[in-house]
Amino acid sequence: MTFHKKVIVALDSNNLNKTLKIVKTLKKDVYAFKIGYEFFFNFGLTGYKKIYSICPKIFLDLKLHDIPNTVKNGLKAIIKIKPIFTTIHISGGDNMTKACSFKGNKSTKVIGVSILTSMDNKQVKKYYNQNNLHSLVKKFANFAKKNGLDGVVCSPKEIKYIRREVGKNFIIITPGIRINNNVKSDDQKRVENPKKAIDLGANFLVIGRPITESNNPLKVLRDINKSLS
Repeated sequence: MTFHKKVIVALDSNNLNKTLKIVKTLKKDVYAFKIGYEFFFNFGLTGYKKIYSICPKIFLDLKLHDIPNTVKNGLKAIIKIKPIFTTIHISGGDNMTKACSFKGNKSTKVIGVSILTSMDNKQVKKYYNQNNLHSLVKKFANFAKKNGLDGVVCSPKEIKYIRREVGKNFIIITPGIRINNNVKSDDQKRVENPKKAIDLGANFLVIGRPITESNNPLKVLRDINKSLS
């Protein structure tokens, strides 16, 4: 599975005009744009459609997590607006993840979220009663593949372990990408640079603030792309 453009730019913003300007500037150099809670809950479908009209390759990252039927019906609604990727929490369990791999969904890849990159070993121990974060993430990835999901989101630190488990055709999307540690306020715990993450086996990199908060977002993105070529 080979992809030429590998960067998904996260649009974490409550400023619609600024976001639209960034999308117009970067659209030819990204693989896709990620819309998460902040943008979607501020601007809803109207904002989504404005982004879509500029660049239809959207990763709608709402991390669905509820009882199986609720998530399945929510996913059906999401598929109607045609994002290329969307997310659910693998920790929702077998029945929930299986409900999200229903036939007929060809336009949207359903990606399972393993352990959030904001969590470290201490938090994993507290909330999952597990001492080995890498082992837990591997289990989650295997459950996702077994239950019919198209890929996983994981931190850079778990890429190589997951790739060994799931093979080359399972999509790995990786947030927690940092460039020279240039983000002033950072809630990500398990991070890595772009080149290393791709070399470890990630298909796509989710990068937000290092690009969108820079003085020259297009130059930063092109420099990243060049480093991955």
